[in-house]
Amino acid sequence: MPTVDVRTTDGGTIGSLPLDDALFGIQPHVPVLHQVVTAQLAAARRGTQSTLTRAEVSGGGAKPFRQKGTGRARQGSTRAPHWAGGGVALGPKPRSYKQRTPKKMIRLALASALSDRAAEGRVLVLDDWGFEEPRTKDALAVLDVLGLEGKVMIVVAADDETTIKSFRNLGRVQLVINTELNAYDVLCNDWVVFTRALLPGATGDLDPATASPAPAKARTPKAEVVPADAGSDAAVEVADAPTDAVEDTAAVEDTDAVEDTDDQDSEDEDTDVADASEVDDTAEVPAVDDQTDDDEAGEEEEDA
Repeated sequence: MPTVDVRTTDGGTIGSLPLDDALFGIQPHVPVLHQVVTAQLAAARRGTQSTLTRAEVSGGGAKPFRQKGTGRARQGSTRAPHWAGGGVALGPKPRSYKQRTPKKMIRLALASALSDRAAEGRVLVLDDWGFEEPRTKDALAVLDVLGLEGKVMIVVAADDETTIKSFRNLGRVQLVINTELNAYDVLCNDWVVFTRALLPGATGDLDPATASPAPAKARTPKAEVVPADAGSDAAVEVADAPTDAVEDTAAVEDTDAVEDTDDQDSEDEDTDVADASEVDDTAEVPAVDDQTDDDEAGEEEEDA
């Protein structure tokens, strides 16, 4: 028994459902498909073509010339089919082109078309469209998330106006009412999309074993802004460098700044110590001078 994943509008999977073998698991019957599609296309013809016979063309009531003596072929009317302006012999008339097709053949053709699409993996079952209001932009976004390319046939309910209005302006999407599903429309589209409520022949329960979350959206990295006054090559290199390199550079700069501050403090302390020593030396100098003056005065007294 074939199965199909039940998808969500964000691209995730909530489980799988078994498909009816009678609709999605048979061998396609090509001759029946051909006959049913031909009958469907024939029934779509309006059949309004019409031509005028010699009885319907106006004029031609009088004999064009006398019966004998002219040397020409005898003629009774100028509206005969072989005359210019005459009627058309055996021309088309309005008629119906409908063909009688048994109901069993119609069902077999539909099952053959659905089985062909299911064998190719072109049948998609959606949990629910979930549109709050008609919006074509949202409908396009859902088609892109689900990866539906080419022509898409969406089976909808007759009273689901929100979904119908969301998709009706898209040229590659064909909306089909669930009661009007047919083999010709299935064959004309690349994808057939059902909702879980409208899936024909769905009798089994949802199997959550195949559930998977929606794929994560890829984030686009933000571009770094270079300051307008950064004219040096170093500023450009820092702007182009990765974030880790910029952080390492900032850390090194902070360390250098701290070391420079410590060196400056050490130099200031040395300068203060040197200044203090100079002040002490300057204070001691007068004491030495006084001692020298006392010695000189003592020598002078001895000499005297």
